[in-house]
Amino acid sequence: MTAPEVITFGCRLNIAESEAMRGLAGDDTNLIIVNSCVVTGEAVRQARQAIRRAKRARPDARIVVTGCAAQTDPALFAAMPEVDRVIGNAEKMEPRSFAPTPEKVRVSDIMAVRETAPHLISSFSDHARAFVEVQNGCDHRCTFCIIPFGRGNSRSVPAGAVIERISALVDEGYREVVLTGVDVTSYGADLPGNPTLGSLVERILARVPALPRLRLSSIDSVEIDERLITLLTQEPRVMPHVHLSLQSGDNMILKRMKRRHDRAEAVRIVERLLSARPEISIGADIIAGFPTETDAMFANSLALVKECQIVHGHIFPYSPRTGTPAALMPQVERATIKARAARLREACADNRARWLGSLVGTTQNVLAEGDGTSGHAENFAPVRLTTPHPRGKIVTTRVIGVENGTLIAQEIAA
Repeated sequence: MTAPEVITFGCRLNIAESEAMRGLAGDDTNLIIVNSCVVTGEAVRQARQAIRRAKRARPDARIVVTGCAAQTDPALFAAMPEVDRVIGNAEKMEPRSFAPTPEKVRVSDIMAVRETAPHLISSFSDHARAFVEVQNGCDHRCTFCIIPFGRGNSRSVPAGAVIERISALVDEGYREVVLTGVDVTSYGADLPGNPTLGSLVERILARVPALPRLRLSSIDSVEIDERLITLLTQEPRVMPHVHLSLQSGDNMILKRMKRRHDRAEAVRIVERLLSARPEISIGADIIAGFPTETDAMFANSLALVKECQIVHGHIFPYSPRTGTPAALMPQVERATIKARAARLREACADNRARWLGSLVGTTQNVLAEGDGTSGHAENFAPVRLTTPHPRGKIVTTRVIGVENGTLIAQEIAA
């Protein structure tokens, strides 16, 4: 081990920031950084469990906790005897935050942060694809969400800095870049000229012609403009994989969530994408058991899984977060929430099985990952390669079968 150990929870943005911290913290091999998530109560529980486990495994190591859970409730982690220091989301990008100090908590007001910048990451040691932060924070206040209080208000990275960062990653050999953020489709509203995510993607493709694969993290359907629609459906270097923040398929629940789209708009955007580019795979975040959700309301979410052909489903059992309006609403029984989440996952799994089966016999370009025997196709289908390849190589394959939810593919000779 030549660098600190980093334990990461949560989103792709956290993955990107964990890699940045690995470099910022230097070569302190006695340091363990826990980058936490606060999106659900379970995520916080898992972070605390990981801290205890890490201390048992390495009793002499220093443990620094950061991330959204640490930002929103630093006292919770500071009270743990295993923790040496708690730092906020702004402080985790400062090298001095990781140096030994008697100061146990260093967490500032995240709402006062007005800028973000691409982090100077030399490599992504455990990943075949690189994650580049283009935006942070969120200006919206969904009634269930605590994330704005962990990340602050929306702020964007200037396009020039993003392009410079991606160019460097391509020079290092990365063949796929994922644009990440908290609310990626709000990109640019705080920058001069109010550029959009679509314009950023256009500039990246034009200025970094050697980048073969560009992927977007979760996007908000209501913020997808015509320029972005065109890129998603007509640009082969933009991957045919769209993950939407849908949250519910019921209009009343969407209103109570304070979402900005309705059910019909969600269905319509998916129909437009698939009619123009049928190979696009659809992913979505859906919450099961939001407060006041009746059986009929839940049935609308269940039906949405089929209507939107969701094959990459991220199903979240509702978990009340202290300080959010939804936590004060009439709650659904935990057993009911658990059962509804299971039914949503089953519906997504059924869609996924049919989708994977339909890909047998097709040609897929696969990014080799891990030990080179597995990877993901452009549509983000998981693939097992019949022969190993160097990690990061894009392999043209033919799909010969499906096994345990994974495509089996063999290389097509050039």
